[in-house]
Amino acid sequence: PEVINGRTHKATVVDLSPWVEYEFRVVASNGVGIGEPSRPSALLKTKAAAPVVAPTNISGGGGSRSELVITWEPVPEELQNGEGFGYIVMFRPLGSTTWTKAVVASVEASKYIYRNESITPLSPFEVKVGVYNNEGEGTLSSISIVYSGEDEPQIAPAGASALSISAAEVEVSWQPIAWNRHTGRVLGYEVRQL
Repeated sequence: PEVINGRTHKATVVDLSPWVEYEFRVVASNGVGIGEPSRPSALLKTKAAAPVVAPTNISGGGGSRSELVITWEPVPEELQNGEGFGYIVMFRPLGSTTWTKAVVASVEASKYIYRNESITPLSPFEVKVGVYNNEGEGTLSSISIVYSGEDEPQIAPAGASALSISAAEVEVSWQPIAWNRHTGRVLGYEVRQL
């Protein structure tokens, strides 16, 4: 901290964080050294301000058909800057010009799920997440691309065949389902005996 001359009896402390409790001590100094600090002042909370830190790690995806799942890392309490803290989630289909806006009024929230039957499976969306409190809206994150939920596979594997290996074993083979925009990644197959 800046040294104040001996005839001054007050100082303005700057660069404090909004909506944080502080206590202060004063020490006297001279050419010989620094004396003992004063007793701490009473706790004083700075005034609230609109938040300035946007959520990080915006991602998502997964979920069920007709869902867009958006996730983020919550903003820590010391950066919320006031009461009434929450999140603003904005998204639009890639290539669209109109944003859809949702408000998540929860300090602990880290996920938002948008459900709409008109969402095509595995559709890319531009997503950004911002913050607000009682003092106003803060900054928005940079845009991230998040895909809507996948649909179940619509076609069966082709070319299923079986080969007897022994009295107790049969080898079953098939052609894999190719990835496409509607089925997404095939995570596994199930072999059923009839």
